[in-house]
Amino acid sequence: MIYKLALAALTLMFALVGDGIAADRPNIVLVFIDDMGWGDFSCFGNEVVETQNIDRLAAEGIRFEQFYVNSPICSPSRVAISTGQYPQRWRITSYLNNRQSNIQRGMAQWLDPAAPMLARALHEAGYATGHFGKWHMGGQRDVGEAPLITDYGFDTSLTNFEGLGPRVLALKDAYDGKPPQKHTLGSDKLGRGEITWQDRSLVTESFTAAAVDFVRQAAANGQPFYLNVWPDDVHSPFFPPEARRGDGAKRTLYHGVLDTMDEQLGVLFDLIRNTESLRTNTLILICSDNGPEQGAGSAGPFRGHKTMLYEGGIRSSLVAWGPGLISADRRGLVNQTSAFAAIDLVPSLLAIAKVAAPADTEFDGEPLPDVVLGNSQASRSEPLYFRRPPDRDAFYGVDDLPDLAVRAGKWKLLCEYDGTQVELYDLLSDRGETQNIAEQHTDVVARLKGSLLQWHQAMPPDNGATYVNRHRGKSK
Repeated sequence: MIYKLALAALTLMFALVGDGIAADRPNIVLVFIDDMGWGDFSCFGNEVVETQNIDRLAAEGIRFEQFYVNSPICSPSRVAISTGQYPQRWRITSYLNNRQSNIQRGMAQWLDPAAPMLARALHEAGYATGHFGKWHMGGQRDVGEAPLITDYGFDTSLTNFEGLGPRVLALKDAYDGKPPQKHTLGSDKLGRGEITWQDRSLVTESFTAAAVDFVRQAAANGQPFYLNVWPDDVHSPFFPPEARRGDGAKRTLYHGVLDTMDEQLGVLFDLIRNTESLRTNTLILICSDNGPEQGAGSAGPFRGHKTMLYEGGIRSSLVAWGPGLISADRRGLVNQTSAFAAIDLVPSLLAIAKVAAPADTEFDGEPLPDVVLGNSQASRSEPLYFRRPPDRDAFYGVDDLPDLAVRAGKWKLLCEYDGTQVELYDLLSDRGETQNIAEQHTDVVARLKGSLLQWHQAMPPDNGATYVNRHRGKSK
């Protein structure tokens, strides 16, 4: 569905009425955490680690419990939140790997720079734009000729081994008396940018420090800014500081990384909270790119993990903070009602920023600025569709994962590419997807399955139906 006219109308409304919106164009910070589960923030139920810096933003902002990302794995999820479109449109349906693996799975080698980037739209409207952290939309392994991050509308960038340009590469120190090991996956051989070596536990700190410099420079220039802070925490390998290694068990190490990341991100949050001009005109959004790795993070009450189309793979905790943008009586709100997704953030943020969508752009996302800012508890009107990564038909001990899924209202349907093996869940009464009620609701099954298969067939195909899964039970 095309939402260009709706976005234009909303942009005009916000410009004229400004209900709850600061007078100046708001700064926008998107924190996109890697492989974190829905239940890993303490404000979402973690009783082991206190994510105090993020919890403070949640207490002063809004917590969303029915927010989705558009893929259960990294690269396509990042495409969706950057473009406002389903990642299948750009033939990125699993994590970008080496050249041959991408070909085998029927995928592009990188995101086409012609994609309608949120960053580019804001940049062309006068925003300073910066990306600091994981990219993973091109320029990894042996794919060294991919576009630079700055080709997508960013003024400046600093990334890790999943992108090109200036980057921070990790040294893994297990504090066992052995020299730290490099973690590069070939990035150190690609050139195309200065490399800084950093202890794995300090990589997020490097990204945060660069983001702080960027914010200060934009503020000094009197320029609104759009900022991506995309840590490669809490993705494995887990190498927290020595004091947080505990017993060395996988979940303990994960929690040590989570605790450290929250502390490091807090430096940026404190700068914004404690600077009046930033505090009153900045919107911070924090979420995860997909569900947790098995045995590491927690999906809370939800079934499944990363790579799966069950709720644990695609539902993400979302925190929105902005004292000058969110009405005082909405702060601390827990929104348990609004079902929307990462693709909806792009047109929503453009409306909040009063920036028109790029010409001839058709978003799959819907503009929901009132939802993001707490003035509404509506949901997107159209269903949400999902396709599994082509290389993840079997994973984490499950031999046959659903290929497709759709969320529409209270209903969630999953099935194979041909519409067989249908599962239907009522998420209002069974958010853990424990009772398949497809046989009791054949009319709902027929309607949703028909819509889902139509969407699937309209998207560019990948090799999911034919790819030989060589990664069963292994974690990316």
